[in-house]
Amino acid sequence: MNYLDSLYWIHERNKFGIKPGVKRMEWMLAQLNNPQNHIKGIHVGGTNGKGSTVAYIRSALVENGYEVGTFTSPFIETFNERISLNGMPISDDEIVKLVNIVKPVSEALEVETDLGTATEFEIITTMMFVYFGQLHPVDIVVVEAGLGVKNDSTNVFKPLLSILTSIGLDHVDILGDTFADIARDKGAIIKPNTPVIYAVKNEEAIKIIRDYAEEADAKAIELDRDITIVSEEDEFTYRYKDYELETLVLNMLGEHQKENASLAITALIELNEAEVVDLDFNKMIDGIESVSWSGRIEQVKEQPLMIVDGAHNNESVQALVETMKNYYHREHMDILFSAVKNKPINEMLDQLKPIANNLYITEFDFPKALPKETISEEVNYEHKELVDDYVSFIENYDGDGLIITGSLYFISEVKAKVSF
Repeated sequence: MNYLDSLYWIHERNKFGIKPGVKRMEWMLAQLNNPQNHIKGIHVGGTNGKGSTVAYIRSALVENGYEVGTFTSPFIETFNERISLNGMPISDDEIVKLVNIVKPVSEALEVETDLGTATEFEIITTMMFVYFGQLHPVDIVVVEAGLGVKNDSTNVFKPLLSILTSIGLDHVDILGDTFADIARDKGAIIKPNTPVIYAVKNEEAIKIIRDYAEEADAKAIELDRDITIVSEEDEFTYRYKDYELETLVLNMLGEHQKENASLAITALIELNEAEVVDLDFNKMIDGIESVSWSGRIEQVKEQPLMIVDGAHNNESVQALVETMKNYYHREHMDILFSAVKNKPINEMLDQLKPIANNLYITEFDFPKALPKETISEEVNYEHKELVDDYVSFIENYDGDGLIITGSLYFISEVKAKVSF
């Protein structure tokens, strides 16, 4: 199989949808001599902020001379970036090699067990464990969970420490429709005698996470209790135990990014104290401050101002609105929106109303994408318009400013098709 054949085979698994549970993963990994047991990993879960937290940790460690693997989803610009080495996507040839290793095991799963067919995400996760556990071992692997944690295909290894960025009401059709339900699922990231660092805000969810940590005898490190952030416009001061890092200035905008960076810093301090790594803190800060993350409140054009942001749930839309007001000082922008099924479309677009001049609704080529007419019927906007060809719309846009948002999958397609 060549690279395109390999991608086609991987993406074809998408038709098998989402299948919660780790039994298929455990069976396939066992046939491959359990490569997940040979990595030194950090597990990152949460509703929002996972990708940027992974990026902060990776950048700080690379700046200190460590070789770091990352596993993230979804991809924004190229499929290979899901499995990256020191921030660079692995090569096409390596993808082919991994598929040739994993495909026979996936086919055996169907024939030799009654567990069913492996999903696309399970295949990619298995490829990642094979790559970092066998083909190219690294110093640290930072693994981003996919959907939830308890039944997510990444939840099959024992991490050095765990991070839970946030808990919000997303994927409620699978994870449950209350903060408590989602906390019980994502709380499965907590492993026995393994530190967990978290930024959970909902009181009911916090209690569940604290209880899980106590039951697991896991050191619990909580934002706003153990970690303090003192924010002053663009910069902030970080405090944890006897550590104080002043005048930190991130490349990534938003108060939520200060929280994500603080979780990453705390994880790095814990690894340093455990002598897993030996960090130069100045290099650590340089690495964290330099991070940019594609598709997350990313300015892609100055005149007219264009922002792309994969704000795919209520919490991330709120962060987008606050950042536009506090950092860009823009009270009103045009919005180009598209989304996938099972998202709170009405609530997301209601949150955007205070900064929206005109709402433009479009659709994109993705199995779970909503038709633009469906989105339009669900929302009540005074100025809304359907857009058939969003590429032409963006490339010919000449208004005061445009935010392109609604789904990370949409942002991925926009960045692939539009020349900014």
